[in-house]
Amino acid sequence: MTILITGATGQLGRLIVGHLLQKVEAGQVIACVRHPEKAADFGRLGIEVRYGDYDRPESLAEAFAGGSKLLLISSPHPDDTVRIRQHVHAIEAAKQAKVGHLVYTSFAYPEKSSITLTQLHLATEYAIRTTGIPYTFLRSALYADFLVAIGLKEAAARGELITCPGDWAFNAVTRDDLALAAVAVLTGDGHEQRSYELTAPRSWTFGELAQTVSELTGKPVAHREDPAADSWLYRFLTRIDTSSTSPDLERLIGRGATPLRETVKRLIGAQA
Repeated sequence: MTILITGATGQLGRLIVGHLLQKVEAGQVIACVRHPEKAADFGRLGIEVRYGDYDRPESLAEAFAGGSKLLLISSPHPDDTVRIRQHVHAIEAAKQAKVGHLVYTSFAYPEKSSITLTQLHLATEYAIRTTGIPYTFLRSALYADFLVAIGLKEAAARGELITCPGDWAFNAVTRDDLALAAVAVLTGDGHEQRSYELTAPRSWTFGELAQTVSELTGKPVAHREDPAADSWLYRFLTRIDTSSTSPDLERLIGRGATPLRETVKRLIGAQA
């Protein structure tokens, strides 16, 4: 079995490769990357590195040749029109290369959202289904790192978490847990024609977040809502499903998802 990983030098890709090497031999892993020079460390580990650029379809068919399983990590391009074109290039190349199983990193509960990002993922899923290639869709919830953008570190420092008013609840997860789930699918059996909603097992609130920060820092941290805290991020959050939960992630990784406390401790670092 040969496992191909696109975007292998990205944050998620590197985590997946690292966990994958604990399950299979390095010779079974192929890293498909746009900048091979950034994957020199993979080569030293015995991983084959191939050039593959979503914008150069001719490079992808060759990069995917001989792959039993392909993990297609969604493109990070900011323009969704470009992204869907890139995804189609990769899907067509996978079909041309006769890849045996295509695994795609999608977005959790896209049908419940109203942004172009989720429409992009639904369109990509549909395109994959039309190929006839056995597939698995890893529908990931928000990365828990978004907490930094809403002022987690500042809250730890000043003793107050200020957020935009709203009935907020979050199902966010860590990249590491998502990487473990991807590896479980890539190295396991029985995942064909399945979609997994990779979320936390239960949602949490800003009030719980403030209490967690307080426990970790050893000083009171209050939660206060303020309309002035509104930003593009909150407007984005209102248009996606941030609260629905599923047991899929924990079933795949064979343990509990990383607790909020551990996530917050990592994000605020030495302040804890």
